[in-house]
Amino acid sequence: MIELVGLTKRYGDKLAVDRLTFTVRPGMVTGFLGPNGAGKSTTMRMMLDLDNPTAGDVRIDGKHYRQLRDPLKHIGALLDAKAMHGGRSAYNHLLCLAQSNGIPTSRVSEVLDTVGLSSVAKKRSKGFSLGMGQRLGIAGALLGDPEILMFDEPVNGLDPEGIHWIRHLMKNLAGQGRTVFVSSHLMSEMALTADHLVVIGQGKLMADTSMAEFIAQNSRSYVRVRTPDHERMREALASAGHTAVVAPDGALEVDGADAAQLGELAARHQVVLHELSPQRASLEEAFMQLTAESVEYHAHAGPAGAHPLAAGAPYGGAAPGAAPGAVPPGAVPPGGGGYPPQAQPPQAYPPQGPPPGQPGGPGQQGQAGQPGQAGQPGQQGGWGADWQRKKGS
Repeated sequence: MIELVGLTKRYGDKLAVDRLTFTVRPGMVTGFLGPNGAGKSTTMRMMLDLDNPTAGDVRIDGKHYRQLRDPLKHIGALLDAKAMHGGRSAYNHLLCLAQSNGIPTSRVSEVLDTVGLSSVAKKRSKGFSLGMGQRLGIAGALLGDPEILMFDEPVNGLDPEGIHWIRHLMKNLAGQGRTVFVSSHLMSEMALTADHLVVIGQGKLMADTSMAEFIAQNSRSYVRVRTPDHERMREALASAGHTAVVAPDGALEVDGADAAQLGELAARHQVVLHELSPQRASLEEAFMQLTAESVEYHAHAGPAGAHPLAAGAPYGGAAPGAAPGAVPPGAVPPGGGGYPPQAQPPQAYPPQGPPPGQPGGPGQQGQAGQPGQAGQPGQQGGWGADWQRKKGS
């Protein structure tokens, strides 16, 4: 169990965490959500005594982290997947952690197998991809077989199989009665993983509730009804005390109603239904609704109709003095698709070099003996020609 009471952190004039009080309980996956700059990482660092709080207190099973003997046996954490010595192999990195925390050496091979890194156990971690680094960091968190686990953005860099694996790993750990605390910006993944949510914004606690309650409290749920007899259905709804809103496509949207009850109502009034479907908001929609006023870093799409390669842009800008609306060389015209000429997708060339007409290839033969294009007829240049010359020498 992790308990926070009035936890506060200030950096000069910046209040990063503002009197947070909540409890992370065992037996469930608790999601930790908030916009960028909300104070999530700072909070997790204070839990591990990596940052000292300005005020308040945080305890791990009733103790401060620094009071834990062999802390990896109590709490395992992944905060930074690259926080390791790049010159050490995956095995030796975990071996150092095991030896410093009184963990049996046999446990190293066990967790490497759990995260799928047994085949690269002797490889130096500096050559690992982001996903492999994430797996090694997760192995470090699991190393001491702790009762409490913390993960900050654990799915970063993982492929679909890896994301599926970590989702079920966290749910299985919680099913064993462990405390699992995970921070992520991937709302779709969090919706599939978390049982409980703690949401903060600008350092303040905004929600501490179950997943279902959070979505219900911060979004609109309604029943969508499509029928060829709008008037009779609306009269039936009014007689039952329901108000329907007409959607742009002509369907009726009924708030505060149960789909089954509306179906029975339509049957009693002999109204034919083409659709009767409950509509519920996603976690992402509920999160955006709640945190709309707490977002610190706003992105803007730019002026309406402006092209991303317009004049003044750092790349591909129009030449000085160009006519208004002129498309810079190599840029895609607004509304157009595809690649700029100099950024065509890669093509598989045969060993003799690019095909006729391509840069570095032989010139194209014009019709009726006209001169070739994109180079002089019969001439070759670029890497294809170099390859041919080396081959013949």
